[in-house]
Amino acid sequence: MENPSRRRFFSQLVKPSRQAESKHTTIHQLPWLKSDNGFTDICTRCEKCIQSCESNIIVKGVGGFPTVEFSVGECTFCYQCAENCPESLFDEKTTLPWQIKADISSACLAKNNIECRSCAEQCDQNSIQFKLQIGKVAQPQVDITSCNGCGACVAGCPVSAISL
Repeated sequence: MENPSRRRFFSQLVKPSRQAESKHTTIHQLPWLKSDNGFTDICTRCEKCIQSCESNIIVKGVGGFPTVEFSVGECTFCYQCAENCPESLFDEKTTLPWQIKADISSACLAKNNIECRSCAEQCDQNSIQFKLQIGKVAQPQVDITSCNGCGACVAGCPVSAISL
C-alpha cells in the first residue's frame, strides 16, 4: 500500500529544475513525419492521428496541430497515426520514426543520491542501465545507440527528470 506522506517527503527532497520542467513540456512532432514537408501547411487538423493512437499520446497541441505528449505514456510505434492520416505527411514505416533520445537531468533522484530506478524498469530496450558507484547509489546511463525514443521512461519518472 502506498504511503502518501512518504511520497510527499521524497518529492520535496528533489524539486525538478526549471530546465527539467521546460524540457518535459517540449513539443514533439509525430513519428515518421517527412522532414521536407511543411507540416503546418499540409496538416488539416482532422484529428485522425489523435483518434487512432493506441497509447493516446498524440494530443491536440498549439494551434490545434497534433503533438506527442510523453508524460501520458509511450509510443508503441504502431504506425496507426500515419496509416490513418489522409495527407502525405509521413514517411514509410521502414524508416526510423525519429531521432529523439532520452536525456536524464540533474533533477534525477539517483543523481541526488536517492535510490530510484523507475526509468530503467520502464525501458523495454534496456537503454537505461545503472552503474554502481562507491559511496553513492547507482547512477543512470543512457545508451543512445539502443534508445528508440519511445518515451516509456518519461512518464515513469517521479520527478520529471527525463526529456527526449
